[in-house]
Amino acid sequence: MSHSMRRFRPVLFSLLLLASLPVQAQQEGGNISLAREYSRKGEHEKAVFLFGKLPTEAQTAPNVLPDYLASLQQLKRYKDAEKLVKKAQRQHSDEAVYGVTLGAVYAAAGDQAAATKQYEKVVSQLNSTQIVPVATEFSRFKLPEWAEKTYLRGRVLAKNDTEYGPQLIQLYTQNGNSERLMAETLRLVQDDEQQLPFVRNMLQNTLQDEKGFEALERELLTNVQKYPERAVYSELLLWLQVQRRDFTGALVQAKALDRRGRTEGSRVMDIAAIAQQNKDYESAISGYEYVLREYRSGSFYATARQRLVQTREAQVRDTYPIDPAKIRGLIGEYQQVLAELGRTPQTASVLRSMAVLHAFQLDEKPEAVKLLQEVIDMPRANLDVVDQAKIDLADIYLLRGEPWEATLLYSQVEKSHKDSPLGYEAKLRNARLSYFAGDFKLAKSHLDILKEATSREIANDAMQLSLLITDNTAMDTSGVALRDYAVVEQQVFQNKLPEALRGLDALLQKYPGHALQDEAWLLKAQLQRRTGDYKSAVTTLEKITANPKYDVLSDDALFLLASIQEENLQDKEQAKTLYNQLLVKYPGSIYVAEARKRFRKLRGDSL
Repeated sequence: MSHSMRRFRPVLFSLLLLASLPVQAQQEGGNISLAREYSRKGEHEKAVFLFGKLPTEAQTAPNVLPDYLASLQQLKRYKDAEKLVKKAQRQHSDEAVYGVTLGAVYAAAGDQAAATKQYEKVVSQLNSTQIVPVATEFSRFKLPEWAEKTYLRGRVLAKNDTEYGPQLIQLYTQNGNSERLMAETLRLVQDDEQQLPFVRNMLQNTLQDEKGFEALERELLTNVQKYPERAVYSELLLWLQVQRRDFTGALVQAKALDRRGRTEGSRVMDIAAIAQQNKDYESAISGYEYVLREYRSGSFYATARQRLVQTREAQVRDTYPIDPAKIRGLIGEYQQVLAELGRTPQTASVLRSMAVLHAFQLDEKPEAVKLLQEVIDMPRANLDVVDQAKIDLADIYLLRGEPWEATLLYSQVEKSHKDSPLGYEAKLRNARLSYFAGDFKLAKSHLDILKEATSREIANDAMQLSLLITDNTAMDTSGVALRDYAVVEQQVFQNKLPEALRGLDALLQKYPGHALQDEAWLLKAQLQRRTGDYKSAVTTLEKITANPKYDVLSDDALFLLASIQEENLQDKEQAKTLYNQLLVKYPGSIYVAEARKRFRKLRGDSL
């Protein structure tokens, strides 16, 4: 035999051997495909017959077992299903997921006790490499509580109580378990304060209702007490309380953070300022008084001293009817501040505040003009304070019936503070001046620019006035009724309240059923409250709240009605009912946060 022939025979033998091997594999593969097809079409008897002819290792393969198992369970052959899974366990002894599958077979057979016992066995015998696949398998079978137990077992094995945090957060998010989600999210900042912004965002997205807010507050209070050395929980509690407008609680945390960080009351000053903006004057006053008492030689003393009186002023101005004796008292307090701190660029805002009181509350315009001129002429005074004084002086010109002088000053501030909140404020005043004069087209041209203003408050005011003009000149193009209403609003601005009330009554009588009717009623109720006629204010507001046609201003009217019942008529139960009504009927209202806070306070919750 030649050398080449000898070399060819082993190669030929090998090729023949390889050609014969796949025949069985091909037949097996064909049976698998056909069996799976039968299983998915619901022909389970045929599927089980074909699956049963496969060798054990093929029956327990990952691409076969689920379909084979499904067909056996559809035929209620639970014992055979159990045997099949146990075969898979023997074949793949290191893979704990089959233990979950076995428990699911017991559950499908109706033996829940056996299923629970099997799940417990799986979890108790886990090692660290099996945690994620087993938890994933529990989730696949829609068993989130067992997936959670698996991750928590993994946490014990890892000896780290933040291990598997992201997986648990995802699990709780998918299952809407907000209380557990909060607790788990908070764990992220336990050892890593860098996670604070992420955690705030997570919580912001999670908190949907009052129940969620309360659950988070309880969790944070527990953590603040449990880990007093970790400032991050106080930071989060402070953030939450500001979100809920619970400034009393926020001040407690701010004081603790100031003491810990030795920041001389800066956190308290921040919270007091936010409380002041939100008209929680008691909390703001409490914060400023604390800084004055505890940090007499601190860098915030002078600011706190001025803001304290300004907050008291805002409180007096928002308490109707306004007491002239209290206004005199406030001016006396401002004079004490000036005596203590001097008439300097740093106290220019005090002079400005005094001027506004003289002009708008005591009708002492010459004294007001003198003080404002002192601010405007003061060397090195802050430009913002100077221009704010110019706006106030322009307002006084408007009070005196000198619109040209007023618009000149407003326009100066617009130019010197272009594209800034103060400039926008001046433009808004100019728009309002045009509105008072009945020049609605010019007013609208100003307002359309202001809708894009960076200050949300100015943009909202511009939007409201713009809508008022648009709505009431659409049908009545000459705006006859709106002109009468603008005259009333100018009288309100000039503090001529009896004249304004007479004007509103005349307007309501002259234009019955006009689109302005609900605005006129709301304004009338506000003026009745300001003059101390609370019962009439309630009657007026009920004309809006009892009429479903007035849906645009219904939440405004309802909140004002509740405020009058609470603050002026002292009917706490009626106020509580009305606040709750607002929360239920108008969940998107801008008054919801404040109504919720007031409702909780009246209910007796610990804030």
